[in-house]
Amino acid sequence: MPVKNETSTRFKDEIRIISPWAYFFAFLGFATAGAAIVFAALTDRTGDRFYTLPVLLPVGLLGGIIIACYALLIGYVNGDAARRGMSRLGWTLLAIFIPHALGIVLYFVLRKPRTLNCPQCSATVELGFGFCPRCRCRLNAVCPKCQRGVNASDKFCPYCGCDFGASVNPVSVPVPSQS
Repeated sequence: MPVKNETSTRFKDEIRIISPWAYFFAFLGFATAGAAIVFAALTDRTGDRFYTLPVLLPVGLLGGIIIACYALLIGYVNGDAARRGMSRLGWTLLAIFIPHALGIVLYFVLRKPRTLNCPQCSATVELGFGFCPRCRCRLNAVCPKCQRGVNASDKFCPYCGCDFGASVNPVSVPVPSQS
């Protein structure tokens, strides 16, 4: 069985790593912005047209959306840092306390690449590994003639032209030790 593609970039898969506390703070920030706008509109005694509810409502919605998105991004940084084997607390604090969302931008620029798990022994392996360092399980398909990496769906080797025929390249099979 081939290595699961852990680098999926489907949006719903990425949303799942945001923890529930981030959703709570996002809702709280959105509600607070809305409540502040309603409070400002109801307590205005100046008669200024800017402080009417129809004018302030879009401002409150936009402010609430910005606060909610910021809270969700911090929650994403927290979950993604743990998934990538980075310091969860350190990156979360940087994302919170570096102003103007620069901490979040720094996280996305400096984050480590994701790792995969070996299908045989569940050891952590890096993305480009051909074999598991723990159990020597083959992680990627190779040409039987030139031993270069190929796609499992290839019919011919792009390097030496070897015909794979109807057989599929073996992936994730233990390699016998050469002792």
